[in-house]
Amino acid sequence: MTKISTRSLFDLLIQIGIILALVAALFLAFFFIYLPFTTNHGQTITVPDLKDLSVDEMQNLLDDRNLRYEVSDCTYVSGKQPLTVLQQYPRPNSKVKEDRKIYVTIIRRIPPMVPMPQLVNLTFQSAKLNLRSLGLEMGEQKYVPDVAKNAVLHQLYNGKEIAPGTQVPKGAKIDLEIGDGLGSTMFEVPNVVGLMVDEAEAAIRGSNLKVGTKISVADPEKEVGTVVRQHPEARPGERIRVGETMDLWVVGPVESDQ
Repeated sequence: MTKISTRSLFDLLIQIGIILALVAALFLAFFFIYLPFTTNHGQTITVPDLKDLSVDEMQNLLDDRNLRYEVSDCTYVSGKQPLTVLQQYPRPNSKVKEDRKIYVTIIRRIPPMVPMPQLVNLTFQSAKLNLRSLGLEMGEQKYVPDVAKNAVLHQLYNGKEIAPGTQVPKGAKIDLEIGDGLGSTMFEVPNVVGLMVDEAEAAIRGSNLKVGTKISVADPEKEVGTVVRQHPEARPGERIRVGETMDLWVVGPVESDQ
């Protein structure tokens, strides 16, 4: 009776050991074989650089790496090849799981339309900033005689003046006519010799001219501050254009306009 009980106990322990071994084997197989196989545990894929690739090239590259893509945005970029990748997320060289979706921004073929801004009477610098903010490009700049130096006088598209608010394609080149600070009107040179310097300056500016260099000279016969010479000189037939400069020779010390 005692021998039978011992053998039975031994057999029972063997069965329990077999069961525990099977459980352990199943446990290890689940976590180290099945689970990694179904979830790609510990396996990553390096995201390739898709920038500037065409849509077909991008798709082939992602297919080879078991990755997918989705177009998250389309935008127009002047000078860039249409239907190519502009941006991507995740970024190149990122580590991702298989079948991960890569979000891309594609450059569109047809540019959107934007309203032409009002550039006339703005400074050239302000006009450039306005164009840039709307995605428009600076075309040719032509300087023409006008007292408004560096002011925009005319805005043109395809050689024709374009009114503010007119729809133009993004990336369009806008040509500008800009004042050179010199008017086109010609008139006789005013004579300021013999005037006091402040009177002469007022007369020059009143003629839409600019006061240039003031040169100090000595002349004991003239009152200090008297203009004794000017350039250009007020000779018969001598003409000057609006916006040009007149230099003055003044008796005694002169103050700089700086």
